[in-house]
Amino acid sequence: MGAYVSLPGVQTWYEVEGDGEPLILLHGGLCTNETWGGQRADLAATYRVFLPERRGHGHTPDVEGPLSYQDMADDTVSFLETTVGGSAHLVGWSDGGIVALLVAIARPDLVRKVVVIGANFLPGPQSIAEPSSLDHMSADAPDMALFRELYEGTSPDGAAHWPVVVDKVIEMIRTQPDIPTEDLARISAPTLVVVGDDDLVTLEHTIALYRAVPNSQLAVVPGASHALPVEKPEAVNRLILDFLTMDPSPTIFPVRRATAPPAGSAQA
Repeated sequence: MGAYVSLPGVQTWYEVEGDGEPLILLHGGLCTNETWGGQRADLAATYRVFLPERRGHGHTPDVEGPLSYQDMADDTVSFLETTVGGSAHLVGWSDGGIVALLVAIARPDLVRKVVVIGANFLPGPQSIAEPSSLDHMSADAPDMALFRELYEGTSPDGAAHWPVVVDKVIEMIRTQPDIPTEDLARISAPTLVVVGDDDLVTLEHTIALYRAVPNSQLAVVPGASHALPVEKPEAVNRLILDFLTMDPSPTIFPVRRATAPPAGSAQA
């Protein structure tokens, strides 16, 4: 079951299940909460899981003007303040991971731990393995059929609005995000960066993200693509739960973490 909450920017649909510390699942671009099917039960067994659908996605209507990751991050901050009632763990996949990073930068008081899966901090042409694939993205492209089906089954804007949302999302991917590494270095929440070894986002870009966020951890899952949470749900769930529930173990030969700032401190 779900409900709408009135946020300053948009009437936002969300679902809730489970009990425990709050955890927000942030879906990918052109997706809905349905794509978290492999994670919901396992995470809700330990956490109170909130699943908001962002503007122009799922049950949440589109808004006037372009879409931006910053607006979606602002929506998420409002959701944390008004609906969750405080800080939470953030788990974001793809575009949802970008939103999680922006929230962690802007409002560290609202973020406990962060897991980002297949996320990028620079626009698509600078971060994905095949930038030319953006030239072939369109509302009626065969590869978009699954996304279109998800949209048409839930959107209050109706099926005819699908091409409008696709064009907005493609433009957003082409030009956003553009998060300076100096801003990533301000993230104080413990962060796990997860990626498939054959992800849409290049391993080089993912490693740059991992290196930019202080004291973060990196997991590269073998035999997986950008659809990692669907392809290997058990592996992803175990990574998430271990990271959220366990303190990091000291390593024998630390290099990157040998001079890491104390947990919870911010790095300028």
